Amino acid sequence: MTLLDRYIFREWLIVFALTLFAVLGLLVLDDVQSNLPDLLAAEVGVEVIWQYYFLTLPTYIPSVVPLALLVSLLFALGRMHRYHEFTAMRAAGLGLFRITRTLWVTGFALAGLLFYLNGDWIPRSMESARELREGAHRQQIIETAGADSAASWLYNLTFYNHRAGRLWFINRLDEVTYRAHGVTVSEVEDSGARETRRWAANEAYFDDILGHWVFLQGRETTFDADSGRAVRSRPFAQQNMEGFAEDPQLMKFLEKRPRDLSFFELHQLITTLSADEDARVADYQRQYFEILLSPLSVIIIVAIAVPFAIGGVRTDPMVGVSKSLGLFVIYYVSLNVARFVGHDIFSPALAAFVPNAVMLLLAIYFFRKATRPV
Repeated sequence: MTLLDRYIFREWLIVFALTLFAVLGLLVLDDVQSNLPDLLAAEVGVEVIWQYYFLTLPTYIPSVVPLALLVSLLFALGRMHRYHEFTAMRAAGLGLFRITRTLWVTGFALAGLLFYLNGDWIPRSMESARELREGAHRQQIIETAGADSAASWLYNLTFYNHRAGRLWFINRLDEVTYRAHGVTVSEVEDSGARETRRWAANEAYFDDILGHWVFLQGRETTFDADSGRAVRSRPFAQQNMEGFAEDPQLMKFLEKRPRDLSFFELHQLITTLSADEDARVADYQRQYFEILLSPLSVIIIVAIAVPFAIGGVRTDPMVGVSKSLGLFVIYYVSLNVARFVGHDIFSPALAAFVPNAVMLLLAIYFFRKATRPV
């Protein structure tokens, strides 16, 4: 690394570090305001609180790094432009890529780091932090309302196992013990148009050892294939539902917002179910591919910020800053537009990929334009 590379890298790194820690601090303060009262009310102890925020902090990194990178690039490069340092460098015969090559290497390094964090460390931290937060919330409700409170109940769950032809309805499910109340399962044919058998149980639970559900205090009803009338009905006190291996964890995932699930949980959900089987899965597929492609945003930001922050020697630096911020806003607006309407035009994978690809091509165009002689 030459002296010039070290100088540009140091000027950028100082601003990047300050911006990164400032934004992370604001996000942690927002979380403190939202979740710390529940943790304190549950009397979990100082160690658990420190553990929770130690686990929570990494989950903010993917959203904070692109913003901190953009601000730091615009500020550091804009300041160097204002003092005509780039004029001197170009007068010495240095091209735009040669001047900013350290920033490009750093951008690709940050993209690789985000890809690793999204695929391993952050999902684990996110799941552990959520368990601590939800556990403290349940403990608080149990202490105030009693052990029979609805602290961990999920209500009115529906789940369609398209491959096995089973439609589930659960009145309430304990997301901790996976014990269910008011369970109705219909075995259907002809894509759900005809019901052939139905099980209704007061209670049910998923046996992890046996790998299937156990129904308690219920009734099994068989229907005529042609008329659809009930032809046989028998009660049961307990019935092992061999072959009923529907994972209650997947049922729970479908009741949560896509952004509340980790990368691992999203992967488990979309590899088990398809959008054809359950329309809700499309939202989780889009969230999965957005996380997978999020490291591209770092490369895009470098390609946007560098040419506009440097601009030309006769350009006001604030003009370039305004243009790059405008492109940055357009980029994130296009991501959100694709998230909501892209599924009507593209697959979830393409809906996440197209905005990144278009903006990357646009950024490359502006960078090549900036490399032309002034």
